[in-house]
Amino acid sequence: MSKTATICFEEAARLALASSPIFALRELHVEQDADALVISGRVGTYYHKQLAQEAVRAVVAGCRVVNAIDVD
Repeated sequence: MSKTATICFEEAARLALASSPIFALRELHVEQDADALVISGRVGTYYHKQLAQEAVRAVVAGCRVVNAIDVD
C-alpha cells in the first residue's frame, strides 16, 4: 500500500467518525501505524467501540484496522 493511499484511508476514517450521529465517535482519533490504521480514544460502551470499528472498516477496505478504543 502506498503512502498516498494510506493518507487517504486515514482521512476517510476520520471523516467517517466525524460524521457519525453518535457524538462519542466524533471524539475518537485515527492514526497510521506501520501498515494499519489505529483507532483510539474513549467511549462509554462496547457497542460504541464496535460501531466505530465498523464505520472505519466501511471506508478503508483493504487496510488493516486496529481498535485500541478504551471503554469506560
